[in-house]
Amino acid sequence: MADWFASPANWVFLALAILTAYAGFKVVTTHNLIHAALALAGALGGIAGLFVLLSAEFVALTIILVYVGAVVVLFLFGIMITRAPIGREVSLDNERRTPAAVVAILLFLTLAGTSIAAFGDVEIEGLGDPISTELLGQSLLGRFVIPFEVVGFVLLAALIGGIAVARRDATPLEAEEREASR
Repeated sequence: MADWFASPANWVFLALAILTAYAGFKVVTTHNLIHAALALAGALGGIAGLFVLLSAEFVALTIILVYVGAVVVLFLFGIMITRAPIGREVSLDNERRTPAAVVAILLFLTLAGTSIAAFGDVEIEGLGDPISTELLGQSLLGRFVIPFEVVGFVLLAALIGGIAVARRDATPLEAEEREASR
């Protein structure tokens, strides 16, 4: 155990793990949608840092560009374009958090126990060697090029559909009802 604390990489891992866990906790417990999206960006940034520690810089950069740079920005864009309530929303509160927390803790303990039982304290060889970007590119765009393109088109269709639904002009009857309720 003392050897674990002697390595600076383990301290960096510990800091990133705490940051990621805290940000993930804030994603699911905050009552503000904007804060949840920003906490998600922090959690994804922590995960990218963990990939840098594994010498997978390409994967880390991809997480930053795709997930933080596109998905989180898309969430924020969707929140603002749909005129969703930005502040604290009482209707989003779920008072029955205990069963979900128990399931999450049991799942974590099961996965951690299974991983420890399977690997123990076996050291992973080649951990410091960088992953070949060429190999990753060939894997993604060679064998999986069709699913990669299909997912791109599905996401584009979902974005266009979301904008069309969110920006639909109100009919005169809906406008009158909205004005009458104010």
